[in-house]
Amino acid sequence: MTYPPAPVPPPNNRRTLRIVLIVVGVVLALCCAGAAIGGWFIYDTVRDGVAPARNATVSYLDAVRDGDHQRAYDQLCEERRGRLTLAEFSQQREAQPKLVAYEITGLHVSNNNGRVGGTATVRLETEIGADTTQIISLVRENGDWRVCS
Repeated sequence: MTYPPAPVPPPNNRRTLRIVLIVVGVVLALCCAGAAIGGWFIYDTVRDGVAPARNATVSYLDAVRDGDHQRAYDQLCEERRGRLTLAEFSQQREAQPKLVAYEITGLHVSNNNGRVGGTATVRLETEIGADTTQIISLVRENGDWRVCS
């Protein structure tokens, strides 16, 4: 008499599914962490790249707002200072409505054939209540950012 072969128990599908889900979860967590860290480094690099240009714009606009014409004039690029004396610059600033507040709404930095420059888009509020948007040109001269508009 022969006996039928012993039945082979079916594989434990629940255990296999659990292992697959754990592996997928770990891989997904590592990908998300890598993306977050990479995103932070990219953000930090871009922020560090535009921070000096932003600082130059803020310094210039603070001087204009405070009425410190000498400090504002010192922030101008060589080309602009070559065409305009401090007295002429002061006269132009006095003829315009006093700046009371500003907001930098955009900043773009570029490098074209070794000439590093950029633009800052600013919203200006004057004492007469007028809001205007102005684009300020920036250039990098001798390692320092200067306003050139």
